[in-house]
Amino acid sequence: MDEELRLLTERLRQESRATAAYERLAATGDHDELAEVLIAAGQPLWARELAAFRLGVAGDRRAFEALVLLLNHRDPPRCASAAHALARLHDPRTARAAAALATNELRVAYALHPVRLLVELRAPESVPALITTLERRLRPHDPYRRVAVACVEGLGSLGDARARRVLNEALAHPTLAEAAVHALARIPGPR
Repeated sequence: MDEELRLLTERLRQESRATAAYERLAATGDHDELAEVLIAAGQPLWARELAAFRLGVAGDRRAFEALVLLLNHRDPPRCASAAHALARLHDPRTARAAAALATNELRVAYALHPVRLLVELRAPESVPALITTLERRLRPHDPYRRVAVACVEGLGSLGDARARRVLNEALAHPTLAEAAVHALARIPGPR
């Protein structure tokens, strides 16, 4: 069993109190039944998350909207499971949605998983979104250092020369300097 699926099922089993409805959703192979949970009124969040995750990892694009909403949730485990499923969904809208979430200053507290998803996707939107997000995190006393570090590490992983300027600026920030040095070392070409 996939580790992310195991973590999700354990968490949602507890959240649902292991109801018969949970067991049915966890066991079904019927994608139409899972998709119905996403549009039916009155479904608990755990049910929507389980259905969206299972559809997403199966490549069923009916999960896209629910997964994007979960990617921007205040609960980090929900964001992580949504990012995992979105990466496996292979929906062409995913990178644009993740970039919009990563660069939304009103929701920056929840940008960590969209940033990580952009790195995993390696899409054309990834580098510009990470640069924008990191530039905003370089302000004095910015409280979102984990997001900034994820951007720095992600830009290094992507190895795109467009990131060189912002990574050089990150060198001036003690909490980012070491990661920025490593990221810059991964970018080919003249320093």
